Amino acid sequence: MSGAVEAALAELGLTLPKVVPPLAAYQPAVRSGAYVYTSGQVPMVDGKLPVTGKVGAEVTAEEGKELARVCALNALAAVKSVVGDLDRIARVVKVTGFVASAADFTGQPGVINGASELLGQVLGDKGLHARSAVGVAVLPLDAPVEVEIQVELTDD
Repeated sequence: MSGAVEAALAELGLTLPKVVPPLAAYQPAVRSGAYVYTSGQVPMVDGKLPVTGKVGAEVTAEEGKELARVCALNALAAVKSVVGDLDRIARVVKVTGFVASAADFTGQPGVINGASELLGQVLGDKGLHARSAVGVAVLPLDAPVEVEIQVELTDD
């Protein structure tokens, strides 16, 4: 099933990927009442990370921003896996982004803008959200970026 959200993705030249399989003992997304919480999504593309390392060292801030966009796309796929239709999203409530950062890198908000901007492009005002952008020493698989989202759903 695809609707307006997936049509907006298509206009950007994007398609919703398959859900990234869990890397450990967790679910990609869980629904609780009117909310869906995703696990942290790393920027997997076709089952692998396109680049690894720390932003501000091996990875540029612009590359990190693009990877955050991929993370958000993977998060939307995780949401769809539990609700069936992305048009059920009433709003994105919160985005939390983690950036594996070189010691002197302080541009985490700009990197996580990649995720925030994608959500705004495909969901419009429903994509406006609260957010945290956190610098960390390392992420799973040496991923440069990880993003999780929480969304509120429309009534069934």
